[in-house]
Amino acid sequence: MDYGAYRDRLQERLASPELAFAESEYESRLAALRRAVDAQGYELLMLSDPSDLCYLTGYTTFEVSVQCVLLVSAQTTVLFVPAIEIGPAVYLSRVDTVIGYAWESPMSVARQLAGEIRKVAAGTAPRIGVSLWSGSLRPGLLTALQAALDGVRFDDIGALLDRIRLVKSAPELEYLKQSADITGAGLDAASTVIREGVVDHEIARAGANAMLGAGSEFMSMQPIVTTGFRSGIIHTNHAGHPVDRGDIVFTEFGAVRRRYTAPMMRTAVVGAPTDDMVRFHEIGLTVLQAVIDNARTGETFDRAARAGSDALKPIVDQAFFSGVYGYPVGIQFPPSWVAGATFIAEGSDALFETDMVFHLPICLRKPGEFGIGFSETIRVTPSGGERITRNDLRLHRYD
Repeated sequence: MDYGAYRDRLQERLASPELAFAESEYESRLAALRRAVDAQGYELLMLSDPSDLCYLTGYTTFEVSVQCVLLVSAQTTVLFVPAIEIGPAVYLSRVDTVIGYAWESPMSVARQLAGEIRKVAAGTAPRIGVSLWSGSLRPGLLTALQAALDGVRFDDIGALLDRIRLVKSAPELEYLKQSADITGAGLDAASTVIREGVVDHEIARAGANAMLGAGSEFMSMQPIVTTGFRSGIIHTNHAGHPVDRGDIVFTEFGAVRRRYTAPMMRTAVVGAPTDDMVRFHEIGLTVLQAVIDNARTGETFDRAARAGSDALKPIVDQAFFSGVYGYPVGIQFPPSWVAGATFIAEGSDALFETDMVFHLPICLRKPGEFGIGFSETIRVTPSGGERITRNDLRLHRYD
């Protein structure tokens, strides 16, 4: 049976796809996107990021290394997937047409795409929107399409879809709340094994087991656990290190419900914390609260970031901070739970809107010594950030 027959057989057997949301939710998302596309003068959108495809159609897979493409015009949606992905495309997505290509011959997708673009795009020289900054759009594919489609313009859509995705619906917020509850259970479970001599793998395992057992799907980032001086080095993870007395134990988890993640950071210490640890903790919480208070509908991202920066001033020369006070979260796939590049940072004139959702990753690192991080995932409201996560913000001591 070839992959076309496989698709047809599945479509005959499955009356409708299994979706995370009501069909009206997907219709609303597509309508908002089509309005934006029309306003910017595109005849067609060609999307490739797994989270965009999931947001618009429901398409979900753990195999995100292959080239998948969604075409969106004013009239139709066409999903191109390699043959091995036809099952999820039929079973888990809401599109007008699913087209497969030979996954052992990825170049074939360019030929099929070019033909379909000619069919669904208006005019002889259409303007097609693509996300040139997406890591999921292979440069070879775009080059092949440009060669095959003389006169077609491929223009970068920038943050067009990101802006739509930033504001969450009530059902999306419910999945984020469920993720927050499971994430909290994972952090609680990890805390029960923290002690002198425990290996960092064991802490990660306790958290992962609890989250998977509580209903998390495969995670966009696996549990992050760093100890001792490694906690002061950003983006390190557990690697078989035992915990010594006096060590910081930094944890950052993000459980997944229907691909939605509400992450949290926590920090503990084995033995007595130093004065510097206590001070970094206190200032970190002040920074976190300042950002939460200023994440208000109608305010600029810059204002919230500057409030955080002001709170950080007492240790600004001692602590390394990433410079990002918040990033969007929502639907996402490995390798990251960060859902877009609209960051809460100084200099950003973007405005907060009600029901935007951000993770506030406030981690202060003293190089070569320790890092202390506590975070919350928040929903923007007119009166400030409302916590979706309910983190334990104490610097716990384990003897």
